[in-house]
Amino acid sequence: MLDPIARVALFRRLALQAGDAIMGVYDSADMGVESKDDDSPVTRADRLADDIISAGLRAECPDITLVTEEQAATHAESAATFLIVDPLDGTKEFIKRRGDFTVNIALVQDGVPVAGIVYAPAKGRMFYTDADGASLEEIGPFDPARAGETRKLHLSTPDAEKLIVVASKSHRDAATDDYINRYGVGDMRSAGSSLKFCLVAAGEADFYPRLGRTMEWDTAAGDAVLRGAGGEVLRFDDHTPLRYGKPGYENPFFIARNPAVSLVQPE
Repeated sequence: MLDPIARVALFRRLALQAGDAIMGVYDSADMGVESKDDDSPVTRADRLADDIISAGLRAECPDITLVTEEQAATHAESAATFLIVDPLDGTKEFIKRRGDFTVNIALVQDGVPVAGIVYAPAKGRMFYTDADGASLEEIGPFDPARAGETRKLHLSTPDAEKLIVVASKSHRDAATDDYINRYGVGDMRSAGSSLKFCLVAAGEADFYPRLGRTMEWDTAAGDAVLRGAGGEVLRFDDHTPLRYGKPGYENPFFIARNPAVSLVQPE
């Protein structure tokens, strides 16, 4: 097991290397778009980023189980401790050449994402947990060999009558809107991928409800960043903390929030 300082350096380096590969495809004429068995899209960038991150993690952490989206068919039963990766979260946004896609790497221990990094290469934003578990945003330009200036993430002070809600760009539906409308909302923000967790962690939004299918690799890194800033991710049905290492790595509906936001009960 890597010590926490070395883990932060490793996650940063691999996320930045993967981000460079992704942007090379993003700026090219041919993204190599194909469909998976479940009809979700995959691109040449997904595969390149997965190769970079998987090779790096296996070289430095050979004793830790690795779970990645692009190798999902090979995953066995979850271990108590595992690394979980979405090499390109927000593939639909990527294909549309929108900037809301991210590289996600996280460490899960006993069902809890304890460390993670979310890097949005097209937006130049990077969020991660430090060696002590606190969440930071690093201010670019980014050097893979050395961390630059950082700022500690702080949750907002929400106004219950004017909450700032962030929701998905590609997966918004009537059920989500109906739930959001049960709150006093002052502003709605739209974002793709795991950036939604980071906006809550950075105090740029108050909560993010997700009433749709997600997998653990979609959420673990953003969940770690939000937890490190004092936020939480709860199951939608019973408001208990979201756990990781579930059968098939599939999540239930959930709510990511600033704990100062009072939740309404599901109908």
